Amino acid sequence: MIKKFIKIINYFFQSILIYIFFLIGRLLGIKLSRKVFSYLFLLVGPFFKSTKIIKKNLKIFSSNNVHFDENEIINYLWKSYGMTFIEYIFLDYLNKGTKHVKIEDEANLDLIINEKKPVIFVSGHFSNFELMSMEITKKNIPLATIYRPLNNLFLNPFMEYLRKKYICKNQIQKGIKGVKDTIEFINNNTSIALMIDQRVSEGEKINFFNKPAFTTTLPAQLSKKFNMDVIPVYIERNSDNSFKIEFQKRIKPEEFQNKFALTEKMNQILEEMIKRNPKQWIWTHDRWK
Repeated sequence: MIKKFIKIINYFFQSILIYIFFLIGRLLGIKLSRKVFSYLFLLVGPFFKSTKIIKKNLKIFSSNNVHFDENEIINYLWKSYGMTFIEYIFLDYLNKGTKHVKIEDEANLDLIINEKKPVIFVSGHFSNFELMSMEITKKNIPLATIYRPLNNLFLNPFMEYLRKKYICKNQIQKGIKGVKDTIEFINNNTSIALMIDQRVSEGEKINFFNKPAFTTTLPAQLSKKFNMDVIPVYIERNSDNSFKIEFQKRIKPEEFQNKFALTEKMNQILEEMIKRNPKQWIWTHDRWK
């Protein structure tokens, strides 16, 4: 009981600090805020316990004969974290604008619009990952996004409000009820978007960089059950803080024997995305716990 009370108090003060940061960011404007908070996160990031997770993950990454500069990745990660964090209070700006995003293979989106058949969009936590669902929604593709709510009960309602208003109005909370809601959206001809790079305790152990990692099989199950194509999406932040979003080649469920083979394929695609530019991925997830 006491531990729960202390946790609630901690969440309260954390949320107050974040709301103050959001207010400061809004006063400074998006360009200056990105500079300020990228520097702030770079300064304090190394003191977080997640630094150990980052280094552990990079060690596994290096065992796959991938050459990289560890310090460069870690420094960029914290700077990117800071920019993505403060960009939440500017989601209205990102939602209205178009110049900051370049969509590659837009023909894939046009085909989805013309077919009027739902698909499953999958990606990882690259750069500002929220832009995937935002840009799909802006193309008037019916979409529902699966998300994990924040633990902080004082902050989560505000974040849910921002997501529903500026990213995608159809937000599905992870869990058993979320699966039922997902199926209902699919039956209503709505596409689904979700991140597949986090460890999930209810998942299956599938190889990720040659090491078993608990991986969600939900997209594969939905794909096989409802005969939905899977569209991998890659997001990259450019040096001028514009973004590139790439809608990659479709994965067809009939080409895979079962959900495990299809999930393994998605992990392989995710690996290629990370190898392409390791600085863009958020390495703080305890992927191989």
